[in-house]
Amino acid sequence: MLLTGADRRTYLQGLLTNDVAALSTGTGCYTAYLTAQGRMIADMRIFEMGDSLLVDLVGEVVRGVCERWTQFVFSEDVAIQDLSEATAQLGIYGPRAAAVLESALAAGSLPGEPAPSAPLLDSMPLYANSRWNFGAAPVFVLRSDDAGVMGFDIVVTSDRRKELADLLTGAGAVAVGDEAALACRVEAGRPLFHVDMTEETIPLEAGIEDRAISLTKGCYVGQEIIIRVLHRGQGRVARRLVGLAFAPSAPVPARGDKIRHGDRDVGTITSAVQSPALRRPIALGYVHRDFVDPGTDLIVGEAAATVSVLPFF
Repeated sequence: MLLTGADRRTYLQGLLTNDVAALSTGTGCYTAYLTAQGRMIADMRIFEMGDSLLVDLVGEVVRGVCERWTQFVFSEDVAIQDLSEATAQLGIYGPRAAAVLESALAAGSLPGEPAPSAPLLDSMPLYANSRWNFGAAPVFVLRSDDAGVMGFDIVVTSDRRKELADLLTGAGAVAVGDEAALACRVEAGRPLFHVDMTEETIPLEAGIEDRAISLTKGCYVGQEIIIRVLHRGQGRVARRLVGLAFAPSAPVPARGDKIRHGDRDVGTITSAVQSPALRRPIALGYVHRDFVDPGTDLIVGEAAATVSVLPFF
């Protein structure tokens, strides 16, 4: 989505959990949109472009969020546009991401048009953003660690997606499948909305509060619940997302598998994968708060599991 107008940041300040009003040109943040009961409607990244705010969130929730936000506009100077059909997004991650992206953007630029250098791209902090030209169309470069390693997401017009993908591949990028992307995400302990987080999740349960919630900003929807848990409940919630590590010979558990402590069901697996880095199955799952300490021994199916510190790797 794209938000324009002078009130775009102050408009979102009262809706989202992070300090959107504090953003300056070229910066961004990770945040969440909650119900009044503190449960998640969506998580998202917000990027201040200087003349607009680019909002990046899971595709299946875009329409609903766009409609909600549009309904809330009264006298504010803000316009909200759904870019789902008009744009495409590609991610490039890993130690050579900047060099490959530099080569691809230089090859796709018009004669005389500048392209970002690899050192410039590598120096961008997390959630930084910049706009360049890709032929006659704009391209947005977003600094990201969403894949579990540092890299970039590139937003381009839909009709230029294949061209950019071909240029990235020609510069040395390798397309990865779902299993590789899942392995990086789980190793990094990153929950994914509609997989590890749902509309029933409170951000504190998913462990995203350090990234998504500002404790110094003003009011936002759902703040009362968050503050009540943090201050009165000392941050204790009924369940928490934890990492689970298995023996190298154990089978990879399935999403939805029950987590047990003795004969007691204490949680559920949300994501699991065979970790290439750790050479063993690992998983993310919600566990009752009495069993979240690292080193706690649990059981999934017939396999022993140990609660691990996140990120795994």
